[in-house]
Amino acid sequence: MRSSGSRLSRSPNERSLPVGMRQERAFLVGVDYRGERSSRRSVPQAARAATAPRSESDPQFSPEESLSELRQLAISAGAEIVGEVLQHRQRLDPATLIGRGKLEEIAQLAHSASTDLLLFDHELTASQQRNVEGVVHARVIDRTQLILDIFATHARTREGQLQVELAQLEYMLPRLGGRGREMSQLGGGIGTRGPGETQLETDRRKIHRRIRHLEHQIANVRRIRRQQRQRRESVPMATVALVGYTNAGKSTLFNALTKAAVLESPRMFATLDPTLRAVTLPSKRQALFSDTVGFIRNLPHTLISSFRATLEEVERAALILQVSDVNSPISAEQDAQVERVLKELEVGQKPTLLVKNKIDLLPAKLRDNLRDDAGTVHVSAARGIGLTTLLDRVDEMLSEDATSRVRLRVPQREGKTLALLEARSRIYSRHYQDGIVEMEAEVPESIVRKLGEWRIP
Repeated sequence: MRSSGSRLSRSPNERSLPVGMRQERAFLVGVDYRGERSSRRSVPQAARAATAPRSESDPQFSPEESLSELRQLAISAGAEIVGEVLQHRQRLDPATLIGRGKLEEIAQLAHSASTDLLLFDHELTASQQRNVEGVVHARVIDRTQLILDIFATHARTREGQLQVELAQLEYMLPRLGGRGREMSQLGGGIGTRGPGETQLETDRRKIHRRIRHLEHQIANVRRIRRQQRQRRESVPMATVALVGYTNAGKSTLFNALTKAAVLESPRMFATLDPTLRAVTLPSKRQALFSDTVGFIRNLPHTLISSFRATLEEVERAALILQVSDVNSPISAEQDAQVERVLKELEVGQKPTLLVKNKIDLLPAKLRDNLRDDAGTVHVSAARGIGLTTLLDRVDEMLSEDATSRVRLRVPQREGKTLALLEARSRIYSRHYQDGIVEMEAEVPESIVRKLGEWRIP
């Protein structure tokens, strides 16, 4: 058990401020009920991350790693961490998750730290949440609620806000029953015989009505996105989707490749709304790169369902770039979680290139020993290292609008055609004679079709 003692005090002025006007103080509660500790701690963290092979088995997060991730999530949500505890149990307590004795101990620690809320690294049932709140006298939220709150904070577009609200309502619906006195449930005693579940049923009807409305609006979003995609697909241009664990550096890599200005942030889930940008590959073909929402361990199913419209860009992609933080001590576990979500989206069989990012943060000796292979490229998006190799590999793996080497005789007066060839092809030789340009070039098929009369057999 650990508590951050340096943060337990708070000035009287700060204590008097409403919660909405100050940084909330959070106490973290981790739960390990597997009865075993990971032995992987004996391996140096950076070495294990840099050299961990990809495996069909699903590596597991240790309790400490899971609690560390909850800490990052809480900081991303804007909380101040005032303490944390990790409870080991052979089985979960059905009433309080962690047991009554441990809960009372945590309540004392949380009170001494002037805690505003308890964050559980495990999903709580409605009754568990209610029982815990009754002991600690503070707000209690679980990991799923925390992720939903971060998504709600970072949703910028109307589409993203619709998707987040739908996920929140679907999470809230089964947890309405018995949420305090405001639910007007029947009591036992004089003056407590209220209207029963009338208010609860009314709330459920309102939520069901709102869910149907949101689903209708998201369906419209999917229809519009499908029409836009059909217009794009009329031009032979492949889509390359960047996926990966949250905070793996996808947006930084996307900006480095496309010269876009997508928000780059060390906070988790900084990117929710998909962004598409065209990139000219070394062969002079063009491809659309798509930045997507980050994945995370135990990503709530309601979020996957709600963000289906956004994740359709991954489903339709010709190539997936799976971005991995090579410097993370749990890189292998994070990659396994990403692959699990890709399988759930039924895109696990798509051509995939593993992009191990942030190699600039590794020790020089480890960095020098890294080797690319057919399925892996090592880069530093922040420093621009390895990006040329990455684009070369993407170019090799895409089959859309394939290039071919042709000989051409184009009149010099055809300035538009010559400019198109200059911009969209690799020119190997060029000779001028009698107002004619003879050239040999590697040209995408979409351009070759426009050059019929000037091709030399």
